[in-house]
Amino acid sequence: MYLVTVLGNLLIILATISDSHLHTPMYFFLSILSFVDICFTSTSIPKMLVNIQTQSQVITYSGCITQMCFLLLFAGLDDFLLAVMAYDCFVAICHPLHYMVIMNPRFCLLLVLVSSIISILHSILQSLMVLRLSF
Repeated sequence: MYLVTVLGNLLIILATISDSHLHTPMYFFLSILSFVDICFTSTSIPKMLVNIQTQSQVITYSGCITQMCFLLLFAGLDDFLLAVMAYDCFVAICHPLHYMVIMNPRFCLLLVLVSSIISILHSILQSLMVLRLSF
C-alpha cells in the first residue's frame, strides 16, 4: 500500500511536469500536495515496517520527538495547501477574468512558502511544548 501511495503521487508529479497544458496554478498546487503526501507517508511507514520485521515496538525518545515533528510538519502543510487550493478555486469561480492576474506564478510560490513557514513554526512550537514534559 505504501508503494501504491508513493507511485501514485509520483505519477501525478511527473504528469504535471511533463504536460505543458498542466502548468496552471491548480496543478502546481496539486503537485506540491502530492510531494507533501509522499513525505507524510514516508515519515511513519518505514519505522512501522522495521517494527513489524523485528517484532520490536520500541522507539527512542529523540526518535519519537523527531517523528512527531515531521508528522506535524507535513500534516500542517497538507492542511494549509488544501486551504490555498480552496482559495485558488474561489478566485477561479468568483473572479474568472482576473484569475491569471491574481494567481500569477510569483503569488502561487508565495502562498506555498507562507504555508511552509507557518507549518514549520507550528511543528517546532508543538515539539518544544512536548519537550517540556517529563516522561
